[in-house]
Amino acid sequence: MKRYIAMIAVVVRDYDEAIAWYRDAMGFELLEDSDQGAGKRWVRMAPAGNAHFSLLLAKAAKPAQEAAVGNQHGGRVGFFLHTDDFARDHARLSAAGAHFEESPRHEAYGTVVVFRDLYGNRWDLIEPRA
Repeated sequence: MKRYIAMIAVVVRDYDEAIAWYRDAMGFELLEDSDQGAGKRWVRMAPAGNAHFSLLLAKAAKPAQEAAVGNQHGGRVGFFLHTDDFARDHARLSAAGAHFEESPRHEAYGTVVVFRDLYGNRWDLIEPRA
């Protein structure tokens, strides 16, 4: 049996603001936005041109979910976005107002910077070494 992780849920405050952020700041594509009734939607986004793995944007509906918005991984970096053009994507995120925790740095595995998305979740932007 062939198995793989297809998506991961990200708890968000609002569907439309999350769609705008991941589209405009991160260059993701909206793959699906289906009404599930009662204010719930099935919203999937992925990096442009790569729909093998996607984020499911899940609107917080309960106090415990609301408390998790922006702290999906207990303050650790929990998302890792690989790129083939670090400068392009760093500039795009900068223009969109992403909060960078550091200056870009060069590591044995590639160029990396830690940033926070609109909710405060920590991400690594990485251009791996060839």
